[in-house]
Amino acid sequence: MRSFAVLLLLSLLLPASSAAEEDGARAFTPCRACHSLDPAERGLPGPNLSGLIGRAVGGAAEFDYSPVLRKAREDGLRWDAKRLETFLADPAAMFPGLWMSIRGIEDAAERQALVRFLEDPASR
Repeated sequence: MRSFAVLLLLSLLLPASSAAEEDGARAFTPCRACHSLDPAERGLPGPNLSGLIGRAVGGAAEFDYSPVLRKAREDGLRWDAKRLETFLADPAAMFPGLWMSIRGIEDAAERQALVRFLEDPASR
């Protein structure tokens, strides 16, 4: 009976995890116009986002960031889940003068799914 309960619980949790991954991938779709998650891909309008979590803000050496992001890098700011979620909610409010043109993601669940997607390379 205990094994059945564990299997039932797993079956309930696994689809939710898969759905969350799909939500994150779907939320990243518009970002693909300027950003890649393939570490080898360069030359897009925006910096490569592979390995973003833990990286310095404005930290991709080959990319020309707006002055506000260069200052964030000089100030030692790093991307973590909380900072990324705040940024995605309203990028221009977090970094006034940002060159990136995105209004932000109003839906908190969508932002959180995108952050989880960017945090976990295995979900791609």
